Amino acid sequence: MPMRLSIILAATAYAQDLVVVEKKASQVGFYSSAGQRLAGVAVGKTPHEIVFSPDRRTLYVSNNGILWMTDGGAGGNTLSVLDAATRRQTGVIDLGENRRPHGLDVIPSTGQIVVTVENPSGLLLVDPAARKVVRRYDTGGTKPHMVLLDRQAKFAYVSNSGSGTVGVVELTSGKVQTIPVGENPQGAVLTRDGKLLYVAVSIDNCLAVIETATNKLLGKIATGAGPGRVALTPDERTLVYNMQAGKLLGFADAATRRQTRTVPLPGPPLSLNLSADGRVGYIGIQDLDQILVASIAEGKIVRSFATPKNAGPDPVLELPR
Repeated sequence: MPMRLSIILAATAYAQDLVVVEKKASQVGFYSSAGQRLAGVAVGKTPHEIVFSPDRRTLYVSNNGILWMTDGGAGGNTLSVLDAATRRQTGVIDLGENRRPHGLDVIPSTGQIVVTVENPSGLLLVDPAARKVVRRYDTGGTKPHMVLLDRQAKFAYVSNSGSGTVGVVELTSGKVQTIPVGENPQGAVLTRDGKLLYVAVSIDNCLAVIETATNKLLGKIATGAGPGRVALTPDERTLVYNMQAGKLLGFADAATRRQTRTVPLPGPPLSLNLSADGRVGYIGIQDLDQILVASIAEGKIVRSFATPKNAGPDPVLELPR
């Protein structure tokens, strides 16, 4: 391939504007593909997670109110609503007595939001149009952290980080089943057919593999120290995950269930989000105020850029073109 064409293709692969949760600064930052900060929006205290509405025009942010999940304190009780195009906050959803909101997912057919809350432990169903909580669920455990819906939005898979289980909540009935997976489960990903669920188990240094038809633990994939978020490549052959305690990006073969590669990082990665096409991974290094961009195919960091001092970047999402 001619060098000039190679350079153009490489630049195109990462030419996507980004939105970043700046946890320490209590803001959401909007960045160009070159890493220039274009705008910042003040949200509630210490936001943690962010998710798009089904039409990708609106962003919802969980204002947890506490920096670390292990810290004490009542925490916040709101979700911020942001317009992705105008980069402005357009509303706030009050969660009432439900405090320390964290993980988020959205029901594609209705646009309703599911959000975990840590104080008291539970899962909420939120109507963003009415801007109110419409239902609260028991997750079968304590300190629910992340939540992931199946494709039909029939079940919500909740990582009960305080009790070492995944809670499987049926949204219609409210019934819950728990699956023991190990100490401090966090992020998860489903296969496209929904048959397998992979869960990062931080203290046990592994990815738990769950069969969703039976809600049984099939096995574990050994990783480095502290996996927190996990994703699947589009071909579903490779699992990609961050390791906070180990300061690593990891890769595992989904078929053999073995870790195949690790990439050293300059600091502990709090987040990992893949691009829509799965070619790029975005990693927030909160302690260094830095965003890393990884080439998934090459298995290496290809770019980095700085956020403002004490921004504390966590999750990074691509904005619609």
